[in-house]
Amino acid sequence: MESTMARLAARVRVPLLILVTLTLVGQLPFGYDVPWWVAGPALLGAFALYAWVGRVCAEPLPVEPPVRGSWRAVNSPASRVPSHGLHAYGQTYAIDLVFASPAGAPAPGSGFARRASDFPGFGQPILAAAPGRVVRVRQGQRDHRSRTGLAGLAYLLVEGMFRELLGAGRVVGNHIVVDLGAGRYALYAHLKRHSASVRAGDVVEAGQEIARCGNSGNSSEPHLHFQIMDRPSPTFAAGLPFRFVAGGAAVGTPRTGELLTDAPPAPSTLLA
Repeated sequence: MESTMARLAARVRVPLLILVTLTLVGQLPFGYDVPWWVAGPALLGAFALYAWVGRVCAEPLPVEPPVRGSWRAVNSPASRVPSHGLHAYGQTYAIDLVFASPAGAPAPGSGFARRASDFPGFGQPILAAAPGRVVRVRQGQRDHRSRTGLAGLAYLLVEGMFRELLGAGRVVGNHIVVDLGAGRYALYAHLKRHSASVRAGDVVEAGQEIARCGNSGNSSEPHLHFQIMDRPSPTFAAGLPFRFVAGGAAVGTPRTGELLTDAPPAPSTLLA
């Protein structure tokens, strides 16, 4: 029953919040009036559903790490659920992975907005975490500059609000969705522009390269956002749990700040 209600919440949360917001904003241009005692609870309830309601409890799906080398978890379901502070867009159990620079390698320079290519993770291979059939490939969005530091993150927050109004596609940026069967879909987000090596309808195997790491969509710096969900569209999806395995053995999902280092680094010849 709990999972059924969580899945129902996932189907309506984003459309409901947009509907309530547009209804309230529309008072100014269209001249109608919504009483405060209606507007306040409606907006609060819609946001609560968007952010905090709807955790699906299920057996974690074993998948292989979608990257090779050393990657640091920035937002991890091993540390908190929902990992990104929200259930919206099926990201309850999502993980963000940032490529860890090799020891002795220079770190990206400081600054409000750095080029994506300044980061060592930009262009790193992204691999299929499990076998399945590709159902969506979107790769036309640009890789924008970084949004790091306090000023950059503040800008990212405001920018993210406008992206949400344009739909989930502008939030996840260039992305690939793979149908894993049994009502499970893998989402690989913030990919590098025009880096996808698969098309809708292709069958992929675990470990197969499908794209490169980028900085498209609502992203502060080049990284991979990975999640499992119960629908191909993150707008109407509920997030599902997963666990990393390699060769049939458990790898463990890194906590926020920890490294995922299950395999040797990707050869330099694979870098863009």
